[in-house]
Amino acid sequence: MRAPALYSAAGAMLLTTLSAAPAGSTGAVAPGADERHGTTVAVARAEAAGLTFGNCPKKHGLPDSVKCGTVSVPLDYAHPDGKQIKLTVSRMRATHKDPHNSKRRVPSQGALVYNPGGPGASSLYFPLIGVLPAWKRLAGAYDLVGYAPRGVGPSAPLSCQDPKQLAKGPSHAPTYPSESYKKERIARAKAYARGCAQRTGSALRHYNSLNNARDLDVLRAALGQEKLTFMGASYGTYFGAVYATLFPSHVRRMVFDSAVNPDPAQVWYRNNLAQSAAFEGRWEDFREWVAKHHDVYGLGDTSDEVLRNYEKARARLAVKPAGGKVGTGQLQEAFLQTGYYDDYWPARAQALSAYLKGDAKPLVELAAPATEAAAAGEDENSSAVYTAVECNDAPWPTDWAVWDRDNTRLARVAPFETWDNVWMTLPCAYWQAPRQEPVDVRTGPGELPPILILAAERDAATPYDGALEMHRRLAGSVLVTERDAGTHGIAYGPNTCVNGHLDAYLLEGRLPARRAACEGHPEPKPERPGDPEAKKLRRQTDTNPGGRPQETAAARLPH
Repeated sequence: MRAPALYSAAGAMLLTTLSAAPAGSTGAVAPGADERHGTTVAVARAEAAGLTFGNCPKKHGLPDSVKCGTVSVPLDYAHPDGKQIKLTVSRMRATHKDPHNSKRRVPSQGALVYNPGGPGASSLYFPLIGVLPAWKRLAGAYDLVGYAPRGVGPSAPLSCQDPKQLAKGPSHAPTYPSESYKKERIARAKAYARGCAQRTGSALRHYNSLNNARDLDVLRAALGQEKLTFMGASYGTYFGAVYATLFPSHVRRMVFDSAVNPDPAQVWYRNNLAQSAAFEGRWEDFREWVAKHHDVYGLGDTSDEVLRNYEKARARLAVKPAGGKVGTGQLQEAFLQTGYYDDYWPARAQALSAYLKGDAKPLVELAAPATEAAAAGEDENSSAVYTAVECNDAPWPTDWAVWDRDNTRLARVAPFETWDNVWMTLPCAYWQAPRQEPVDVRTGPGELPPILILAAERDAATPYDGALEMHRRLAGSVLVTERDAGTHGIAYGPNTCVNGHLDAYLLEGRLPARRAACEGHPEPKPERPGDPEAKKLRRQTDTNPGGRPQETAAARLPH
């Protein structure tokens, strides 16, 4: 791969010329003493009540070894005696087993709470990760705890539109949208924002990162933990950092895996611009890998040739969707995943190759939209939470001209993801709930126990600058970098060096120097058509690449 870079030099230079703040945005509101008092009240109640675990509802499909319960939190922390909502929590007790020494009983270290990001992702299934080899040492020492944050799944779920609208395909996603297409998407964004307001009413404003952090402290108290041990990935690093800022004395250990840039000026409009720029570099990484394996895929022996073949597929799908289900929108969504996980590279390359050779089946299997009602409902819910949290968290430009100017300029050097990212967040321009003032994430020396930040140098979803900024803002933190790699979420993945630092920290409280580096993990091996293991591998990596807990695909910004 190429030398490490956050994104292209042109993209980086261009980002400095784009709007420094969300011009034309509505005024934001800052939380006050009422919310602080309400949090204290809610935490005291949770500590007194505790959390009762029993069998999980059958609809979750969890085994008997995982138990479930609920914890009540105020919808509005300024009114702790008002409406309460219930967060669903899952837990698997520590095994107390040492996978390397069957005679040793491992002492308990309490609960480890995990959040996989989003916003809009649930970790209810997280405790199951303890059966995987890389996680067994943690599972021996910790109760593994997952939960559905407010608005997600069974926890007072949000909805902004009929889920059936998401299940429809094929759709069109032009790389360079026409003026008429932009007007169509503006109308859809306005309708979506109206739908969120109409379906949720005045409660909509209370789904934000500040409340996610407060909920986490209530959960800590309900679990009977004096101090919190937490692992957050992607967006989970952001509200985890908000938690660390609000409740530094409540922190035991924290791992931030693929850190979001917490600078208030970046949240969230400019973070989206930076992400779009970074995806361009990661998209080129994928194409260069495919070109190195031209003998397998036949898609060209240079990055540009691979791109031309991808565009050839786009042109065909624009005229005739594959299987009547996969248009350019579905193609974009499927190949966007190559920017998150290089585990996905072989299956995507093989599907593209097969499609151009006349076999559309692999592409349809990968990219066709979900048709099951349950899957469509989950995607709609995660998208609703994603939108609500990001729109509520900070001011956004309310003038379309700002969005159009910034993203037209960016798309000249970073076309792959730019406009697709715009359509995902454009409802924030027309949002009908008040905005929060972003928290100034920051701790001074000695205020917070040392925390561990993990980052891959070429991560597109959370560009590396975000990890550097998080490291600067949290005094005493330690940054471990996976060099020349771009996987989003590196905890307990294929890099044994990274995993060694994780084990040392979470199991023994040991950290390296202020910064440490690990060489990147090996590139994936090409998947040859006809390989009997190919379909099995494709299914495994699409479900859970690298054995890592995942955020939902719909909640794509991690943020």
